[in-house]
Amino acid sequence: MENGKIVLITGGQRSGKSRFAESYVLANSKNPVYLATAEISDQEMVLRVEKHRKRRGDNWDTIESPLHFDADFTNKTVLLDCLTMFATNHFFACGEKSEIAYDSVKMELDRLFHHVGSTIVVVSNEIGLGGISANKMQRDFSDLQGELNQYVASVADEVYMIVSGIPLRLK
Repeated sequence: MENGKIVLITGGQRSGKSRFAESYVLANSKNPVYLATAEISDQEMVLRVEKHRKRRGDNWDTIESPLHFDADFTNKTVLLDCLTMFATNHFFACGEKSEIAYDSVKMELDRLFHHVGSTIVVVSNEIGLGGISANKMQRDFSDLQGELNQYVASVADEVYMIVSGIPLRLK
C-alpha cells in the first residue's frame, strides 16, 4: 500500500471504539466508505445498526460486507466496523473451525489492505480480557479474535485502545 495507512482501533463493547473511529476517519476524508460487517439477525441488532447510521450521517458510502471485500477501495478512506462481526461470520461459515476461519479472514484483510493509497481503519473488540470460558466454541472464537487482532496490529501503522471513551495510542 503506497501512501496509505492501516489503523487498528480496539477496546471493549460500548467503549467508544466506533465513535472514535468515525471521528478519526472524518478528519481524513469528506466522503469515507463504511464497511458494515454485521448480519442483522434480531431486533437488537436492527436498533444497534440504526443508532450507528444516525450518528454517521449521510456523507458515508456504506457497503454491506459480511464475508467479502470485493469493491475497489483505491485512494479511499475506509472504516471496517467491525472485525469481530466479520470474524464471527467467517467462524460460522467455516463450521466453527478457527484455523480455517483465520485463513479466510486474513485473506480478505490482505486484499483490503493492499489497495493503493487507501487509509483503512479497522474497529475490533478486545474480547480476551475476561476469563477463560468453559465453552469450547467460545474459547475457539476468543482465540481466533485475539490472533486476528494481533495480526492487524502487527501490520498497522497506528493502534489505539479505547477505554471508557478515552483513546490510548499504543503504536
